[in-house]
Amino acid sequence: MTTPPSPSDASSWRELLDPALASRFAFLCLGIWLNAADALVTVTLTPTIAAEIGGYQYFGWSVAAFLLASIIAGATSGRLSLMLGLRPATALAGGAYALGCAVSALAPDFMIFIVGRLIQGLGAGAVVALCYVAINSLFPERLWVRVFGAIAGVWGVATLIGPLIGGLFAEGGVWRDAFWFFGAQGVIFMAATFLMLRRTPRDAAEPTRVPVPQLAVLTLGVTLIAAAGVTGSAYLAGLLGASGLASLVLLLRIDARAGGVLLPLSAGDLTRAAGAGYLMIFGLEAATIAFTVYGPAFVQVLHGASPLVAGYVITAIAAGWTVVAMLTAGIRNHDGLMIRLGGGLVLAGTAWAVWAVPQGSLLSIVLAMLLMGAGFGASWAFVAKRIVASLPERERPLGSSALPTAQLIGGAFGAAGSSAIAGALGYGAGIDPVDAPVSGLWLFGLFLPVSLVGWLAAWRLGGLKPDDVEGG
Repeated sequence: MTTPPSPSDASSWRELLDPALASRFAFLCLGIWLNAADALVTVTLTPTIAAEIGGYQYFGWSVAAFLLASIIAGATSGRLSLMLGLRPATALAGGAYALGCAVSALAPDFMIFIVGRLIQGLGAGAVVALCYVAINSLFPERLWVRVFGAIAGVWGVATLIGPLIGGLFAEGGVWRDAFWFFGAQGVIFMAATFLMLRRTPRDAAEPTRVPVPQLAVLTLGVTLIAAAGVTGSAYLAGLLGASGLASLVLLLRIDARAGGVLLPLSAGDLTRAAGAGYLMIFGLEAATIAFTVYGPAFVQVLHGASPLVAGYVITAIAAGWTVVAMLTAGIRNHDGLMIRLGGGLVLAGTAWAVWAVPQGSLLSIVLAMLLMGAGFGASWAFVAKRIVASLPERERPLGSSALPTAQLIGGAFGAAGSSAIAGALGYGAGIDPVDAPVSGLWLFGLFLPVSLVGWLAAWRLGGLKPDDVEGG
């Protein structure tokens, strides 16, 4: 039976919607929206964009650029706010996002479009990070939990509306206007920054360290994998891909020697909960991002679906995640079971989607996407809990912030890898509907081993005993 809200709960919600605070709340929601809706809109638009300016083999580059830039922005925005002050830093982030949208809208070819996505990622990643920082100065502490919970709903709204917006612009043949539309929102956000945020002096505290070596290695690794698809040589492509993967090991070692700046110290130890957990997140995200990158194009080519329909078919993964996460939120004392169940569902959904996307019906594709999303939704909270609980007290804030970082890194590597495979399969001129049922099996099937690695990590994490999990 659901417990009714207490009078204090109702009062806090009413206070949040008070005119004095409502404008601040709307400001924060706009910042979160810019990031949450951007990816879903762009994924829906990408096949239409490529039909006009080319670049089918570079789909993954645009996604990887956005995700990689988001990681860099998230790692540096704290230092930026200390150096410039919160208001100038947030306005700069909004301006960068708007500039990226303008570059994407004006792009004459797909490589310039990728540059636009890179700038958008820098702006969007910083906007989200700084919005969370701004909560402390915009709202009294008693409302913080309400604000965090409410803006989380923006992500759910974006899941529903994002593909609709992208589909409408794509079907209208005005994909460039979609980026002008979001660029205008970026300008509005930038202007609102000067109204919503108070001018504050620069913080005299020592700025947080920016993990420059780690970010450089991460960027190099993603670039090497992405470049593997355009070499024209199978030997060189294999060498580049292997070097890109090796960069992950180097990244962990450099970060550990630096004292754990980007990830906790135990992130590279697969015998520990943090190591297994982050590997699970990385592996499953890297394996499933290919369906987000190339799934809409396959649905349009093989099923004659509109951009709107294709967008919703593929983003069913987000719907499955959201619904199952809500249904399992009340489960207690079954962390290991839920982690293993979730990892297994993602692996099963990935295996199903490998066949369904290039050869199955629209219904089978939707079911595969829902199954993958259900796996993430069933396990994510329990994975996060087990990782953070395994860390020493001093590392727990970093351990929490590293959860989305590991997901973004997995997405960036997976997106770059999908472009490399697409290039090797000859997708430069588009997806051939005659060859797509077979080439699609290779494009998506080559990610099955990555999904298997994620599942094995989930199985390891889920089997840890409580004594192995509790941190020092």
